[in-house]
Amino acid sequence: MTPRVAPHFDARSARRDFPVLAQRVHGRPLTYLDSAATSLAPWPVIEAVRRFDVEQRSNIHRGLHQLSERATAAYEEARVKVQRFLGAGDAREIVFVRGTTEAINLVAHSFGHARLQAGDEIVVTELEHHSNIVPWQLLCERLGARLRVAPIDDAGDLRWDELERLIGPRTRLVAMAHVSNALGTVNPIARVVELAHSRGVPVLVDGAQAAPHLLVDVRALDCDFYAVSGHKMYGPTGIGALYGKAEWLEALPPFQGGGDMILSVSFEKTVYNRIPFKFEAGTPNIAGAIGLGAAVDYLEQAGRAEVAAHESTLVDRAAGALGSTPGVRLVGAPGRRACVVSFLVEGVHPHDVGTVLDREGVALRTGHHCAQPLHARLGLDATVRASFGLYNSDEDIARLLRGLERVKEVFHV
Repeated sequence: MTPRVAPHFDARSARRDFPVLAQRVHGRPLTYLDSAATSLAPWPVIEAVRRFDVEQRSNIHRGLHQLSERATAAYEEARVKVQRFLGAGDAREIVFVRGTTEAINLVAHSFGHARLQAGDEIVVTELEHHSNIVPWQLLCERLGARLRVAPIDDAGDLRWDELERLIGPRTRLVAMAHVSNALGTVNPIARVVELAHSRGVPVLVDGAQAAPHLLVDVRALDCDFYAVSGHKMYGPTGIGALYGKAEWLEALPPFQGGGDMILSVSFEKTVYNRIPFKFEAGTPNIAGAIGLGAAVDYLEQAGRAEVAAHESTLVDRAAGALGSTPGVRLVGAPGRRACVVSFLVEGVHPHDVGTVLDREGVALRTGHHCAQPLHARLGLDATVRASFGLYNSDEDIARLLRGLERVKEVFHV
């Protein structure tokens, strides 16, 4: 099935491309507001994965038979699609990984092994997902390095003065989310990179929540590393990509050892493969990479600027509607927000809110959203999070609001 292409993005039309949304939950139409956790997959992605298994299934880079050649061509074509999607200058700068988490662990291992020693510092922010905290903690524990944390203000925006103060002579890396998965805060990445580079410090960006919703151009940002997850951008699970500037990928040691990351092996010495293959040990998620390429195609054909404008309008409307609903309190008020609105219902635990909303056909996330330090900073254990994708519309906001009225009825608040 070919996605519809229109000069003005139509979410209701796009919704038909996502078969999951055709079902009913507890007898009600499904309202899916959990895309920040995992987005849904459109028909072209589903069919691309199926086509690999039906027509191309074989290992890549090693076989001379036709199936292997087809699979290799499709896999490497997907790499080029991701390269163009992120604005990278060369397909060699795109490493396929399982997702953002593995991408960050790859850099933590390889960069840390090559560049850090006891007493060195890594700077993160209070907004980070656990995946951009724990790998650096592990690295610091192993090497005797130190994790420094740039604070946010009460609105959920980065405190620039504190970031400037923290990036010092022992800073070896800044690692930061482009978009907060809990508050939707859009960080000023280009400005952060300019500051860090002026002090000789490279920057890694967690782009998991940004890539599906913003127009990302890694060369314009000038970041050194940028990580994305396929399942956040309408692709399969278990696949993602790490962008790394070629000079960094060339200089860093491999993350894992095994097949395809070598040119030659003897018991005396192993010669590593060229980039990006140096970082892709073993048989990769071939079907996932091909599906990710199909997801990129889908977003491109839908119109990335149009999708971004639609989602920006939608999240602003949702924040405005929730903020004006009696008994509902928004969490965070960042100057620029993307894809996510978190909130509380007074007198009702977030988990109870989520349970009642599920019975109303509304799927969203409750809890700490893998951002416990951020919630601690806000003095909260949990929040309710509504996150949006290109298939959402004003009708979904209305269903959410009706569901919240039902929550208040059930709990008499």
